[in-house]
Amino acid sequence: MTIRIAVIGAGLMGADHAKIVAEELPGAKLQLVCDMDEQRARLVADAFGAFDIATDPQGAITRQDVDAVIIASPDFTHAPLSMACIAMGKRVLCEKPLSQSSADCIAVMETEQKAGARFVQLGFMRRYDQSYQEMKQALDNGHLGRALMMHNFHRNVETPAADFTGSMAITNSAPHEFDVVRYVLGTEYASISAFQPRRSDARVAPVFMVLETVDGQLVNIEINNNAAYGYDVRAELIGERGAVATNNIAYTRRESALAQSTSYDADWRTRYYDAYRRQNRDFLRFVMTGEFPTTASDCWDGYCAAIVAEAGVSALKEARRTPVQMIAKPEFYA
Repeated sequence: MTIRIAVIGAGLMGADHAKIVAEELPGAKLQLVCDMDEQRARLVADAFGAFDIATDPQGAITRQDVDAVIIASPDFTHAPLSMACIAMGKRVLCEKPLSQSSADCIAVMETEQKAGARFVQLGFMRRYDQSYQEMKQALDNGHLGRALMMHNFHRNVETPAADFTGSMAITNSAPHEFDVVRYVLGTEYASISAFQPRRSDARVAPVFMVLETVDGQLVNIEINNNAAYGYDVRAELIGERGAVATNNIAYTRRESALAQSTSYDADWRTRYYDAYRRQNRDFLRFVMTGEFPTTASDCWDGYCAAIVAEAGVSALKEARRTPVQMIAKPEFYA
């Protein structure tokens, strides 16, 4: 059986997904690349041998020659396009966020529950990264004892837009940390505090968050969108009997002029390519079997990231510790 996949969005992420479907997923066919910019859709389709292109995402979802969908279009389209896929009975891998609005996430969950089956796999790909998986295994296997604290930082070379703000760092960058910490610790958040230091220039300063879990653990997350030196994401988990930390990946070390040096990536794409590949393989199995992957994130996880981000924005603006007030988890997602 060959699964015919449509990729909606032909930007950086859409092109990477198209490449993985075309080159890394036996049993899948890159059927369609859809983008409102026809020329951009054509470039990606030609690069990876797609059967066809389209400019209307709703029309792409309803096509009879499309079995499953990957959504990599702008964030505000994710929730409505996911619901369109559910309505057509087509499984979808939706890039994060499901929505930056927790209310929209609830609407998608309600749509999925009415359909009576899971259709949406959410693209929090760090769950598939080897370093976080080994960290979770160390905790689950009892090697660390009880988890006490988790330190996380997420640094980019520079902000993607001149008008990028601290609130956007919380809603756009931090959700990966919000999700992978929940995945590693197996818990939810009770509260969040957020702070910003003062830079010497007009660039957005780092955002530093402290979260408390319902199990009494402390989590700190630094989002530094103007770190200048490179893309750098790392984490350390502290338990009662030990600690485990992720390592920055560097395949070579240079030595010259009385010094050693290693390099950093410019962005996330190389660092997490294997994680994306593992994630997309799980998605293909999900489409083929109907069994939701045990590692993957779902609509509930999308809601959790959104509600924590909303609380984080309030904490930053109001300079106070803010509770994370979540709805009860539906049994559907248990």
